[in-house]
Amino acid sequence: MKLGINWRKAKRVIQFGMDLFVLSSAFLIAYLLRFDFELSEISRNDLLAQLPYVVALQMTALYLMRVHTIMWRYVGLRELSIFGRAAILSAVPLLLIRFFLPTTFDVWKVPLSITLMDTLIAFGGIVGARVLRRIIHEGSESRLMGPSAEQSRIPVLLVGAGRAGVIAARELNSVNAGLRVMGFVDDDKQKLGLMVHGVRVVGTTEDLPEIVERMGIDHVVITIATASGGEIRRIKSLCDTIPIKVRIIPNLREILQGEVEISRIRDVELEDLLGRDPVCLEESTLSEFIGSKTVMVTGGGGSIGSELARQIAAFQPERVLIVERAEPSLFTVHHELSKKFDGIEFCPLIADISDKARMTQIFDEYRPELVFHAAAHKHVPLMESNVGEAVKNNVLGTAGLAELAGQFKVSQFVLVSTDKAVRPTSVMGTTKRIAELTIQQLNQKYATQYMAVRFGNVLGSAGSVVPIFRGQIKSGGPVTVTHPDMVRFFMTIPEASQLVLQAGAMGQGGEVFVLDMGEPIRVQDLAREMIKLSGLVPEVDVEIVFTGIRPGEKLYEEIQYDGELMERTRHPKIYIGSMEESHQSKSFETSFDLLRLALDTHREDEMRKAMCRLVPESTIFHPEGVQSSNVVQLSVENKVS
Repeated sequence: MKLGINWRKAKRVIQFGMDLFVLSSAFLIAYLLRFDFELSEISRNDLLAQLPYVVALQMTALYLMRVHTIMWRYVGLRELSIFGRAAILSAVPLLLIRFFLPTTFDVWKVPLSITLMDTLIAFGGIVGARVLRRIIHEGSESRLMGPSAEQSRIPVLLVGAGRAGVIAARELNSVNAGLRVMGFVDDDKQKLGLMVHGVRVVGTTEDLPEIVERMGIDHVVITIATASGGEIRRIKSLCDTIPIKVRIIPNLREILQGEVEISRIRDVELEDLLGRDPVCLEESTLSEFIGSKTVMVTGGGGSIGSELARQIAAFQPERVLIVERAEPSLFTVHHELSKKFDGIEFCPLIADISDKARMTQIFDEYRPELVFHAAAHKHVPLMESNVGEAVKNNVLGTAGLAELAGQFKVSQFVLVSTDKAVRPTSVMGTTKRIAELTIQQLNQKYATQYMAVRFGNVLGSAGSVVPIFRGQIKSGGPVTVTHPDMVRFFMTIPEASQLVLQAGAMGQGGEVFVLDMGEPIRVQDLAREMIKLSGLVPEVDVEIVFTGIRPGEKLYEEIQYDGELMERTRHPKIYIGSMEESHQSKSFETSFDLLRLALDTHREDEMRKAMCRLVPESTIFHPEGVQSSNVVQLSVENKVS
């Protein structure tokens, strides 16, 4: 039988014994100070009588404040406040005994001066012992690593001497991190010259070039908890001119909560430069909306659909139906979610939403209570040359799915829409606009609450510019941009998905929710930033080539119609668009039937014409041969007007 030592328990026993020794010694020192180191026999008897229960009270206070759970390596101001509360908790009973116990128990009454001195010495000693232990530990690590380890540590400069910067400095300066913090730079000039956790604030961001050269800095780390995308872009651009590598500590909210991990320091990414604020969700509302329900996500293998499934799973539904026709992506998402979330049933369902019989079978068997419809053909140029498929999937597929939702008494049906549905110049945008109008018609027919959520481009989604640019940069270029003035709205996939859920929980039926996309970004600037993030120089290492506007594209995207009255909701990033009455006329069903007939007879011009009847503002049908360049010019005029 092999004997082993439980070092964790052994350390706790040692810590317990050390605390007993410190508390007992503190009480003895307080008595000696009180009586000028000359204890009479009465004083000695009082000391011996009072010592056990005083130390017992103090140990109990430490236990109640859970001091034993604090990691001594991370003792800071928050932890010091815990020790302070423990000190007060132990002193209060001694004061009560002193003032309210009868005189017959005078032997138990600790003098006020001793109580005060003992409390200060005892808990100061408890903290000091832990700090000393940390110093000894870090010193022993340094000796074990040897002098060569100190020399090999990489010199870095931290941008931001706030709370996140202080925590980062403490962690980065540890031997195991392999980094040596040489100083802070901070634009708050009142901090210049000050010492923060043993590290001096050596200048502002304007001084970066001189500081980097003078101190031999290897790279800069951004540690600003509230840095906006514009601020990060400014610092990144400044570092590019030096030039020096710039990195960032992600998820600064976790850093402020003391959960920082040095391994998480990484290169600046595109999401950092965009600086999208984190989404604040009404978690109680979403828990009630999703919890213990059967939820269907169509297009569940795609970028938005798969993220919707992840976000939904966080609110503990009973079952998630992942509907997807692409087998590989469905397998990947189902495997990931099943492994990550226990207690939730994930049903991978291979199906085409246009297959009415298959979808009817799914609704009949699983009876979903919520439907998030993210399945769609969304690639603008591809849909210009595949009009029938766009109509079949985006229009008829949506209509059939929404009809089933009503027939099977689904509570809410949420359509994921797009900003390209606003004054559409493309087949894809027009089909998504028709889908919005279709569910509004059905909202008047069924008890199901139908709603749409409209937003722009999401970073990194399949077919978007970001993965295309990454591939072009990796292969050495050129990076292709359609037009120098092309602009788009961008948001992250998690942000879009979270807001879709929030909008769904807020909807009453018939709304088109519009997400706050922030400021539009020039696609050309996006390409340049991605090249820089790859450590290359635009137009030097990687060429940018302008290829011209593609069929159906706009220079500017819009998120609302002129006829829509954008109303604020209780969520700061979600608005409601009130639709024009003209889009809800009785002719809708007639025009819809004409579109279905044109699809059945494979007549593309008739499909375009029928879609323009449904969406009069659409410009996809040009009987006189109007070219796409005119469509682009129209979109520019609309934007200017």
